[in-house]
Amino acid sequence: MRTTSDQHQEIRDAIHDLCRQFPDEYFRRIDEQRAYPAAFVNALLAAGWLAAMIPEEYGGSGLGLTAASVIMEEINRCGANSGAVHGQMYNMSTLLRNGNRAQKEKYLPAIAAGKLRIQSMAVTEPTTGSDTTRIRTSAIRKGDRYVVSGQKVWISRVQHSDLMILLARTTPLPEVTKKSEGMSVFIVDLRGAIGKGLSVQPIANMVNHETSELFFDELEIPAENLIGDEGQGFRYLLEGLNAERALIAAECIGDGYWFVERASRYARERIVFERPIGMNQGVQFPIAEAFIEIEAANLMRFAACTRFDAQQPCGAQANMAKYLAAKASWEAANVCLQTYGGFGFASEYDVERKFRETRLYQVAPISTNLIFSYVAEHLLGLPRSF
Repeated sequence: MRTTSDQHQEIRDAIHDLCRQFPDEYFRRIDEQRAYPAAFVNALLAAGWLAAMIPEEYGGSGLGLTAASVIMEEINRCGANSGAVHGQMYNMSTLLRNGNRAQKEKYLPAIAAGKLRIQSMAVTEPTTGSDTTRIRTSAIRKGDRYVVSGQKVWISRVQHSDLMILLARTTPLPEVTKKSEGMSVFIVDLRGAIGKGLSVQPIANMVNHETSELFFDELEIPAENLIGDEGQGFRYLLEGLNAERALIAAECIGDGYWFVERASRYARERIVFERPIGMNQGVQFPIAEAFIEIEAANLMRFAACTRFDAQQPCGAQANMAKYLAAKASWEAANVCLQTYGGFGFASEYDVERKFRETRLYQVAPISTNLIFSYVAEHLLGLPRSF
C-alpha cells in the first residue's frame, strides 16, 4: 500500500523484522503499565538503528536525515511509538553540526555503541511555552564552568537518557540587541547532574510519554560542554528543530499508514447486514481520502529531509511537512476509529492507544498555529503576528 517512490526498502524490511519481536501485545502491556519500552529501545540500540546519523568514522552508519526518518516512520507503522527514541536522532544533529572535534570524539563512539544515550533536549519553560526567545534559565560563566539555574517543562526521556541538550541564557535578555541572541547550547551529563543541582519531577500524561519538569539549582557544567559559540544557541537550535519536525512528520506518516491499513483490513473482514462494511462508500471513501492525504504529506517529508541532508535551508519544508503529516495522521486515526465502531474503543485492538499517541502531534513539538504564523510571515510576506 504505497504509491510513492521508495529507495529505502532494505531499511524498512529490517525494521519490520526487528518489530516482529515486539507485537501489539508488548506495546499494549507497556501502555497499561505506564512503563518505558526498554527492551524495544535496547533492541534498536543493539542493531545500530539509533546511530544511523553518526558518521562511520565514529562508529555509526553515516546515513542522513532521510534514512533516519524512514526508520522512525517504520517503527510507528509497525504499531510502536517512536516517541521513546526519536530524541536520539534530532539531538544527534545538534552535536553533529555544531559540536567541535573533541566533543564528537568524546561522545559519538559511545553513543554509536549504545553505551550512551542522548535522548533528551531541554528547551521549553513553564512561563514561556513556545516563545523560546524569552527563556529565563540562565547559565553564568564562572571560571572553567557554567552555573545553571532555572526551570524547564515537558522535557522528555530524561529518566532514560545519559546526556541532554540544554538551551540556556548566557546573556540576560535586556543586554542583547535581538531577543534571539544571548542563548547557548550545552551538553549536560545527566549521570552526574540529577540530585546534584538538577531535580526531576515526572509528569503523568494521556499517552504514556516519559516527560518531566526540571529544576536547576546552580548546576555546574564544564565550559568544554558548550556547543559551538556562546550566544549562538538559538540558531543551532533551529537547525535541530528542523530535523525534529521532519522526523515527527515521518512518525505521523507511519501512524497514518498504520491506521489506514488497520481500517482497510477491518472493513474487508467485518460483515454487517451480510456484506463487508468496506463495500459501503460511506466507509471506504473516508479511508481512501485519508490515504491520499498521507501520501501527499509523505512527499513534503522527503522534500524537507532532502534539503536538510544537502545542508540547504529547509525550515519551510520541515514546518509544512510536520503540519501536513500531523493533520493526515489525526484524520486517519478518526477514520480508523469510526470504521471499527465500538470495537475501536477496546484496548485489545490497539486503535485507541495509537489514537491517543498520534493526537499529541497537533500540539507538539510545535503547534499548528505557530506553523501557520511561520508560513504567513516567511513565505507569504505577511506582517509578523507575534
